[in-house]
Amino acid sequence: MAKLLIVDDDLSLREFLTLFLRREGYEVEVAANGQRALELLTEQPFDLVLTDLRMPRMGGLELLDAIRERAIQTQVVVMTAYSTTDTALEAMRKGAYDYIVKPFQLAEVKVILSKCLEKSALVRENQALKKTLAQTNGPRRTQFIYHSKAMEEVVRLIKRVARTPSSVLVLGESGTGKELVARMLHAESGRAQKAFVAINCGAIPEQLMESELFGHVKGSFTGATKDKKGLFEAAHGGTLFLDEIGELTLGLQVKLLRVLQERVVTPVGDTREIAVDVRVVAATHQDLRQRVQDGLFRADLYFRLNVIELRMPPLRERREDIEPLAMHFLAGFNQRMGCAFKGFEPDALAVLESLPYPGNVRELENIIERAVALETAESITTAHLPDPGARELLRQTQPMRPVETALVLSPAEAVQRAIAAIDGWFSKPNATIEMEALVERFERGILDSALRHSGGNKTEAARLLGMTFRSMRYKLAKSDGDSNPPG
Repeated sequence: MAKLLIVDDDLSLREFLTLFLRREGYEVEVAANGQRALELLTEQPFDLVLTDLRMPRMGGLELLDAIRERAIQTQVVVMTAYSTTDTALEAMRKGAYDYIVKPFQLAEVKVILSKCLEKSALVRENQALKKTLAQTNGPRRTQFIYHSKAMEEVVRLIKRVARTPSSVLVLGESGTGKELVARMLHAESGRAQKAFVAINCGAIPEQLMESELFGHVKGSFTGATKDKKGLFEAAHGGTLFLDEIGELTLGLQVKLLRVLQERVVTPVGDTREIAVDVRVVAATHQDLRQRVQDGLFRADLYFRLNVIELRMPPLRERREDIEPLAMHFLAGFNQRMGCAFKGFEPDALAVLESLPYPGNVRELENIIERAVALETAESITTAHLPDPGARELLRQTQPMRPVETALVLSPAEAVQRAIAAIDGWFSKPNATIEMEALVERFERGILDSALRHSGGNKTEAARLLGMTFRSMRYKLAKSDGDSNPPG
């Protein structure tokens, strides 16, 4: 039942409208002037105010001003005589939903109030949705959860450089929190009230990346139906986070370097230069120095980005942070999923602290989410956590049969294990190896394995090894001792 407030100094009109609107199913309160109406509005919520414009002690326009100043959430419809419609239009400019001219038809009143209340309901629904989303997702976290000395040093460095305009290059494995570093740098800087804009340089096709960064004008390419502002413009005055910067092509690297040097952008298809004031934070899990040596990343751009270098330690090197992070994620998923888990059983914490975490903090968050979704006890147990012991136990089983090895070790792990064995061999007195012969033997073993699994089909074996049929045939011929293998 919608709640209405009728405001008019005419007693007979108040009584008439009260009778009519209550018969229509509304809850109705009345006030003889704007001052009394304002008192009622501050005491209780109303869905709609139907007010006259000309009244003693406070008219309709003054009431509208007071409602807006106090941010009272209600819709307003004004009543006016024909001779004062200009004043009614002024009321709408001040925020009134609509106006009714006296004398009015009751059918007209019903229609206007119905439409106004529909809008009021939509406004309330939108506000409730925003509140729910805020409670569910919360604001973006701009602080680290940690106990370790390693992260203490990282945070200290972030706070030290945040207020400088210098570019920052954040290095670290995937999932270590590189974007959180950028957000913290932004939040601690003088740019905090401006925009923070993030883009993953490896997630957007090369053809679109220039337009995303610098913008474009209408007609500059197929599909450019209107002018578009680029991310540098969108981040003007704030911070632009370029994640996975190592994925940029050399052509885009040249254009990015110019923007960093000149502080201007030129939209695609345009000739004008637009000045931008942006603090750039870049991040990558790649070795950019090596990419520079390999000719895949420009040295001048690397040094322009790497004014301040910040390295994120992997989670396995700061295990004392696992418990506070796990508790933080548990609290978040409790709220998001409507759960009430009290914490972790001691053996569950022991499991979490023993895992290798190749995916770092992001992997830990995913593990906690899965446990919260599946757990049935009051606290998180080991029931739905990864088993850290089974894999390691199989690794250490000696002798290990080939089938067991294949089930347990990935190819990369098998190579690492072989290297470790060679490293152990070198610790023996006078130990040597014939490297070329060993590499040839290892390569032939891989080729034979692929052929066995493909039933002797060389095309399928080549697919399994990620190479062309021609390369496969060449390597087999070379391994068989053919002095002139097919080219």
